[in-house]
Amino acid sequence: MSNFVAPEQFAAANKANIETLLTLANTAFASAERLAALNLNTARSLLEDGVANTKALLAVKDVQELVNLQASLAQPIVEKAVAYARSVYEISSQSQEEMGKVFEGQVAEMNKGVASALDKAAKSAPAGSDVAVAAVKSAIAAANSAYDSMSKAAKQVAEIAEANVAAATNATVKAVSTSSKAAAKKAA
Repeated sequence: MSNFVAPEQFAAANKANIETLLTLANTAFASAERLAALNLNTARSLLEDGVANTKALLAVKDVQELVNLQASLAQPIVEKAVAYARSVYEISSQSQEEMGKVFEGQVAEMNKGVASALDKAAKSAPAGSDVAVAAVKSAIAAANSAYDSMSKAAKQVAEIAEANVAAATNATVKAVSTSSKAAAKKAA
């Protein structure tokens, strides 16, 4: 029995690695494309809003009207900034999730390969080496368990952070809305 990798196995491994790299590259390009589109649309919207706001400011006839206009302009700007931040976060989260799935698939394949190699080594190992093989298998199982635990913990942390960001952005929008209304009432 040979311990060397057959040319077919080597070619299959290279093909799988190229497929993985293509998947990662396509994910990165799709995310970059979505971010570029978001940035262009946001820039266009900001330009249009800036022109409209400038025209509105130039049409102001007294201080009262200026205060009311300022109060009415603040909230949409904050809401658009929050919407932009949410979109960027969503794009990056989806990209990270897709890349994480690819990475998890690679780890699973690597684990299968290591397990297969261990089984082959155990079959050709000298008598009495069962304890060593069992120890290596146990160490691999412990490492996989630790990886799974860390992966689950990281996902929980990400979910908590996402919930906190959502709560903070909602509070910010509400605070700006309340202060805009208060400023408008004060000016009236």
